[in-house]
Amino acid sequence: MTATAPSVTVRAWRDLDPQARDLPGMSLGTIPVTPRAPQVDQLWDLGVRHAELDAVVDLSSDDAAAHRGVVDRLCLVRDLTARAVSVDWDLRLSPQESTHQWKVLSHLQPPRTLTGLDGAEEALHAWRTRHYLCKLVWRQGPGFVQIRDRRWGDLRRFTAEEPRYSEAIALLSPGTHHSDVPADVLEEFTAEHLVLRVGDLACWLPYRVSRWLQEAMAV
Repeated sequence: MTATAPSVTVRAWRDLDPQARDLPGMSLGTIPVTPRAPQVDQLWDLGVRHAELDAVVDLSSDDAAAHRGVVDRLCLVRDLTARAVSVDWDLRLSPQESTHQWKVLSHLQPPRTLTGLDGAEEALHAWRTRHYLCKLVWRQGPGFVQIRDRRWGDLRRFTAEEPRYSEAIALLSPGTHHSDVPADVLEEFTAEHLVLRVGDLACWLPYRVSRWLQEAMAV
């Protein structure tokens, strides 16, 4: 069961430099977005190199009707991060989980503002200064899925060879009701902080890299 996604929009520009964005022809206006990886590819093809989300990603909300929009925007930030597209977004954490929650999300591009926890300025500074691409990524090979996690300072690598893991990732990537995913697989992913729960929805946190910081030196 997948809920119908509400409308999400971004303001978009052809350059991430604030001064360059003011030049004629650099603004791409407001673009409606379906937060799925193919849509992000289309944004890239349009020339989008900087985007601004239309609403706060509010993980503190108890409103079940709002959870779909929260997950959609979070998935959009994830997929834009994978494309190395600069994103302006604002994050409000859940008070009950805020101390740990920002670290779980620290592989994403740092938000413009961070609220919902004590020491928010210090946490945001740490996020900005320690962030780099490929901090939490996954890849699919022939007959296996591998996740590489560097959010905690060391490399943690997980490899799964059973098809049900890749099937679960396909369900979780856009965000889905937690009951759609086998309970034991969801429990394993959650224990490693690879999934975020927002109400009854669960979404996949690692991203597949589609743009590298530098060209490969060898094949």
